[in-house]
Amino acid sequence: MRVRDLLFLTAALAIAGAVPAIAAEDPRGPLYAGALAPMNQTIETRLLPRMAVLADKLLAEKRDMALDGVKVFEADDKFLPGKIAVGLAYLIIDTPRSDPRSAKYLAAYRQIADMTVDDPNETWGVYYYCQAIVMLKQAGLLDQAISPATLEKLKAKLDWRRFVRERDMTLIGLPNNYYGVAFSVARLRYRLGWEDASASEALLARTLDHYRQYSGQYGFADETDGDGRFDRYSVLLIGEISHRLIEAGMPATPEVRVWLRRSVDLMLPRLNPRGEGFEYGRSIGTYGETAFLEVLTAAAKLDVLTPEEKAMAYAFSARVAARYMDFWFDPATGSVDMWDHGRRTDAYRGKHRILGENLSLGRQYIYTNAIWNELGFKDQAPDPRFQAWLDRLPKRTVTWFARGRYDRLVVTLRDGGHVIGLPIINGGEGQHMNTPYYPIPFSPGMLQGVADGVFPQLLPRLTLEDGARLAPLAYAKGVKVEGRGARTTVSYAQDQLDRLGGKAPVADDRVGVSTTYRFEPGRISRTDVFTPKPGVMIKAVDLAFASFSGQAVTRGAATAFGTGDVTGFKVEGLSCSTRALADEPAYRSPTGAMTSLTSCAGAAGTTGPVTISWEITYR
Repeated sequence: MRVRDLLFLTAALAIAGAVPAIAAEDPRGPLYAGALAPMNQTIETRLLPRMAVLADKLLAEKRDMALDGVKVFEADDKFLPGKIAVGLAYLIIDTPRSDPRSAKYLAAYRQIADMTVDDPNETWGVYYYCQAIVMLKQAGLLDQAISPATLEKLKAKLDWRRFVRERDMTLIGLPNNYYGVAFSVARLRYRLGWEDASASEALLARTLDHYRQYSGQYGFADETDGDGRFDRYSVLLIGEISHRLIEAGMPATPEVRVWLRRSVDLMLPRLNPRGEGFEYGRSIGTYGETAFLEVLTAAAKLDVLTPEEKAMAYAFSARVAARYMDFWFDPATGSVDMWDHGRRTDAYRGKHRILGENLSLGRQYIYTNAIWNELGFKDQAPDPRFQAWLDRLPKRTVTWFARGRYDRLVVTLRDGGHVIGLPIINGGEGQHMNTPYYPIPFSPGMLQGVADGVFPQLLPRLTLEDGARLAPLAYAKGVKVEGRGARTTVSYAQDQLDRLGGKAPVADDRVGVSTTYRFEPGRISRTDVFTPKPGVMIKAVDLAFASFSGQAVTRGAATAFGTGDVTGFKVEGLSCSTRALADEPAYRSPTGAMTSLTSCAGAAGTTGPVTISWEITYR
């Protein structure tokens, strides 16, 4: 279906009510238990019409464009020119030359390119813009879409050397996933004839060398230079690399396929009927779901899935696409929503990036859908055996990221309709103090963190006599995962705690801790035994539990909930109280606002060992 036709379809869809209202009151969104539309139909009849309306609005309003109250060109989105370039390129290429709109779109594209050429456009924006130019050149439209003078400026500005030191191929203040961006830019420049192939080959080698060095024996990328932070990007990065190789027409080495398979092995036990993705780390929410989409699509394209896995990966991808339109897209604003209706995302993905987020997310769905179509799944209904396949997945999976000085891993558990993750992945600067990186259980719609939030969610926080605040975050050693029947026990020790307050973890050995988790059907418990050194006083301990459950009644340290998945929260060693939350920004999750907060405190003036335990029961 051509984009010009989709513009007219949008009005009909709105009248027919084909796009459901955003389900802000439901922390999990819809359950896709029955028949589901093919992914291609979701993209063509629901996503593309909305993308086309945004594109038409931009072409008409240009520098004056506003989206949900945001003046998009005044919002300091440093990727925006590139995202606009690639988003509009899809519209222009898909419009027949015989259509009167074609000349209008090309003229408007040329004006926008002239208008934005001197705007800030960094890293991912450089990649997107280079890809747009390649698309336009292949379609024979580059000369009409971009003026010679602007193209010369772009040739100088769209360069990987702006964020990589050419002398030693090291990144300039960026996390490691940007090696893949730099390689992609260099390869696109080569395809445009702007440079030879040597830089892209060197950057690819550097990307793979760095991945090899910091992924170690387990094959997952450390987000830092060996400090041990393993999050969504650690699993996604090899998928991004694979897609860039696919785009460049370059083969994936056997080593790349092995790494990709390891990411697949982490993801498959986490698939679910709702299309939910990563529940821990940064840049989750809708991007936590497209991470699964990108990895699984690359794995299908590169034949690292079995035929059954490929069918199930497609069934999940169709759910991710449906969820984007049903849950993340707000028809009232015509935009993806990561910021309102009680939602909160990382500050660097703030609402100032609203147009760019719509364009980049839309692009991810468009190109992954194209791959599934190419693989023979176009307009194919998702396999109806998906739920039965989910029911056969292992109930307990342990994925190691690193072992040695400190241990890094994630434990994935399946209990009824819940996928529960326990990530012990926290090292390096920038995120150690934020709740989405805590070594606590996460489960979509039941147990979640708050982007950039620093309150003690399910994690005891100690205050010492000198005012230092310590938390058991970054120094796990000797992790043991033991399974017996339906019970899983995870235990580990830390002889240093993380002294909070700085950008990076600061090891403080005045207090050590041993931690034990027990997971059973409908029940999770954690016990911490803190041991201070002689002469060290623990002035206070505090703990919190922000949840989606409501109608709370607290007696002593036990709280019962009348609504929501969590039915009870019991604490030993501290005194607790619970209050209702009314969409408070400090307690907004990626999917919606938490509804109650239990606050616990105690252990005043203690010089000996302190034991703190909590237990959660859930439906």
